[in-house]
Order: sequence, then structure tokens, then C-alpha cells
Amino acid sequence: MLSGKTVVITGGSRGIGAAVVHKFASLGADVAVIYAGNTAAAEAVCEVCRTRYGVKAKAYQCDVADFDAVKETTANIKADFGAVHILVNNAGITRDGLLAMMKEKDFDDVVDTNLKGAFHMIRHLAGIFIRNREGCIINISSVVGLSGNAGQCNYAASKAGLIGLTKSVAKELAAKGVRCNAIAPGFIETDMTQNQKENPMLSMIPLGRAGRAEEIAEAAAYLACAGYVTGEVLRVDGGLAM
Repeated sequence: MLSGKTVVITGGSRGIGAAVVHKFASLGADVAVIYAGNTAAAEAVCEVCRTRYGVKAKAYQCDVADFDAVKETTANIKADFGAVHILVNNAGITRDGLLAMMKEKDFDDVVDTNLKGAFHMIRHLAGIFIRNREGCIINISSVVGLSGNAGQCNYAASKAGLIGLTKSVAKELAAKGVRCNAIAPGFIETDMTQNQKENPMLSMIPLGRAGRAEEIAEAAAYLACAGYVTGEVLRVDGGLAM
């Protein structure tokens, strides 16, 4: 389905990101996996893609919050793969805490990675999308960006900002053949949430369970192939935010 396409995924070494990498590779796409620090995990994900699916897969260590580092990394990806067709902005961190106790650095770090990181990636790959008059950008936001959440003002702000970025990019680049959408996951079982088994949010999910990373990956694959969809925010949350 996606044979001949190259997909760039940030935060691709674990959790939702790794699931997205595997999904796109299973559909025949070559994958460039950007990760922050866990080289072994990123290389393991790429090795599975190469051996199981027979696609080209390469890992790149990069701090997406660093504008110049992203510029260098995307240039390397272009040189290695020749073209980029799909970008999935998944890299994200949390620094949860009550507003009255939150340090400025905790707020800035989350916004820099979750929101500015996505901007940096789009900024440095938009040129190739525009020149080819073909491109798909998928930003991984959160239902918290739609509804807010106590103790997560930094995370909620970053994810709400990502939705605004998505809609603005969609409007700006549509005439160039570039689509931009967002996914808003609910409570998803990943290593980021493994210590939240008693989270009261679980009892509020109409479908009665947490989501799986693979279900977010399926949504990303849909958006990659849905050629008449842009500017949308697709909730994958078991009905949590409806």
C-alpha cells in the first residue's frame, strides 16, 4: 500500500512511535526513526523492520527541540532516502505537576519537545513536500489538548498548541498538495502510562479499557492514505472525550 514511500517518525524507539514504525513498515514503507537517547531500542525497531518486512530502516539520534539539530538530521535523512513523503510527529515528554508548584523549566521543556519539536520537523521537511507537491503530516496530540487536565497544564498546552499548528499548516499547505492532520489519543497502554494502572481516567472510558499503541498506529496509517482528509483531529480514545 505504501511501497516506495518514505516515512519519518519522531519518538520512534518505543510506545506509540514504535508501533507506528512497525505499521508503516508492514505496509511497505521505508522508515527513518528519530529517537532521543535509547540507541539500542531504536536499532532494535529498525532491525525488525528490515528483517520482517524487507524495507529500508535507519535510526537517527536527534533532540527535536533543537532547531539546528533537526535541520542536520533531516538533511541526512534526505541524503540517505532520497525523498520523504510522510512525517509523523510523535516525540513527546511529560513533566507533570500542579500549577502552583511547576517550575518554569518543566513547562518550557515540555513545550519545546512536544510543540516546537513538531514545528522544527515540519519547517525542515516542508520544502521537499512542497517541491514534490506531495506530503502528509500527522501530529500525535492528545485528548488532554482538547479538554485539559489538572496537573498537566504544560502537557495540555503543548498538545492544544499542536492542534492549532495542525490546522494552520493544513490551511497553508493544502494548495501545495500537502495534508496535515492530528491524532488525539486517550489513555494508551505504553511505558509512559505503566505506573498509572489506578488512574481514575480509566473508569471514565465508555469502552471500558485503555487503548493500545497499535490502535494509534492504525489511525496514522488511515490518515496517511486518506487523500481527501486534512486539518482534522481524529480522537482515538474509547469515547473518553465525546
